[in-house]
Order: sequence, then C-alpha cells, then structure tokens
Amino acid sequence: MLSFKSYIPVHEEALQEVMSIQQRMKLKQSMRRNKAKIAMGRKRAARKMASAEVLKGRAQKQAKNLIIKKILKNKDKSDLSYGSRAALEKMVAKRKGAIDRIAKKLLPKVRQKDRTKLQKKGN
Repeated sequence: MLSFKSYIPVHEEALQEVMSIQQRMKLKQSMRRNKAKIAMGRKRAARKMASAEVLKGRAQKQAKNLIIKKILKNKDKSDLSYGSRAALEKMVAKRKGAIDRIAKKLLPKVRQKDRTKLQKKGN
C-alpha cells in the first residue's frame, strides 16, 4: 500500500522540476483515484507532532505561496491554464533563494502552529 508521504513531493529536486501538462493531468487522476487513502493519511498525521523535515516543508510551501501571490497579484492560481501554471512554476523556481530565506523566517510560526493544534486536541 502506498504511504501518505509518497503523494507529497518533499524532495528538493521535485520542488525545482516543472511538471509538464501530461504529468499534471496524470497527477490529477492519481489524486482523485486515491483521495480516500490520502484523506486517511492526513487524518493520522494530524494527530501526531510533525517532524522537523515536515515543518520545514510546510514553511517552504507557505513561502512559495507568498511568492506566487505576489506574482499573480489579484488572480487565482486555480483559474490559470496548465501552460500558465508551468510558466508560473518556472518563475517561482528562479526565486529559490528568496523562498529559502522566507521559509527560514516562517519556521518558528509553523512550529508554534503545530504545537497549538495538538494542545487544542488535548494530546
């Protein structure tokens, strides 16, 4: 059985690589097919304290989303075509240094958020 982590590209190479249109569509189908497994894995992971690597990945994702928001201004990423998304990913990949710096600043907030999430659940 596939694990929850196999659906999330955490590797640095995967973050830098831009997906082709075919790859995006294939991933879309895979996610739809395995949505129940993914949801169960997410539910299990929510009950545990996240590892340092997961927290770093979350901070990276938040930093990347901040950069995307800045590039797109008032547009929504989901409204873009697959080709436009690929172009956007290339633009974001060029700003890797900025993403790393922002992620480093965001890491304490991400860690605190994870702790408060567990405290609210009473774990």
